Amino acid sequence: MQRTTLSLRGLEIFQLVAKSGSLGKVATETGLSISTVSHHLRKVEESLGVSLLDHSRRPMALTPAGSTFARYVEDGLRLIRRGEIELTLGDLSQIHELRFGIVDDFDNEIAPDLTRFLARAMPKCTFNHYTRPSHDIISLLAGQKLDIGVATRPVTDISGLTEYPLLRDPFVVALPASSTEAPENCLAGLSKLPFLRYSRNQIIGNLIEAQLRRLRVSLPNRFEFESNQSIISMVADSSGWAITTPSSYLRARRFHDRVTLHPFPSKGFIRTLSLFTTADCPQNVTDMITTTLRRLITRHMIEPASSQTPWLASSFRLQSSVGTDPSDT
Repeated sequence: MQRTTLSLRGLEIFQLVAKSGSLGKVATETGLSISTVSHHLRKVEESLGVSLLDHSRRPMALTPAGSTFARYVEDGLRLIRRGEIELTLGDLSQIHELRFGIVDDFDNEIAPDLTRFLARAMPKCTFNHYTRPSHDIISLLAGQKLDIGVATRPVTDISGLTEYPLLRDPFVVALPASSTEAPENCLAGLSKLPFLRYSRNQIIGNLIEAQLRRLRVSLPNRFEFESNQSIISMVADSSGWAITTPSSYLRARRFHDRVTLHPFPSKGFIRTLSLFTTADCPQNVTDMITTTLRRLITRHMIEPASSQTPWLASSFRLQSSVGTDPSDT
């Protein structure tokens, strides 16, 4: 049997095209030209002597032979990546690439401090750093487009990812500082101020809506935002009230003098911000980033919040294990 002359780069390009079905998307993702991507793909097919993709369809679809080959390519590339990890496992300075995603709640101070620390700890590493909403980070991790990410723990299954909890972030009620409204009245629908919703396309919005359903609370849906800053700014302008979290509130520092946080009435609930990794991420990298993040979260979030709003000290804190905290209810 004659051996083929497959290249590792060609196999990586094939895997990306097989998943997306688009030469243009793969070109954008890899920084290569469309013609270069097409060349790599053609060389793989010529080497094997079979058509792996139906080039006449848009998006391109795998042929039966392509589907079979794609399974072996995925397994083979995973083994190669693990081999690379084993070689660098004992020496962080030798790691050459890290694809890292961080939730936009941390983009003010924690993300820049973490990036500077990692740049010093891994001087040979090329960083691809993404700031995204939590649901996007989970999706990128699941699609193996990130090695490690910080996001809100989703309500859906996260099989295939390893979780390292970081922050217990309780939900609170945000009201204008000048308001005399009671949070209980807001939740009962008796407030003159409208309820400002987080988008239900986001994990935080889904968590809030699930709790309202459990409490059998139905509030008019006049305002729904993807932007945390828009919600807090409208509260500051006495244009509404919101259910939010301390970490979300901390992002909007310029509005703090015009917004007051209150404990959530009735049955309290939380979200958990965690570090998630794929199976390929080196454990020593995970441990280093987890330790650094917990230090930065304490400095930039927990200590300022507890100083400004002392009643948060017992509930807004680091979380050290996966599972339900007895004090979450």
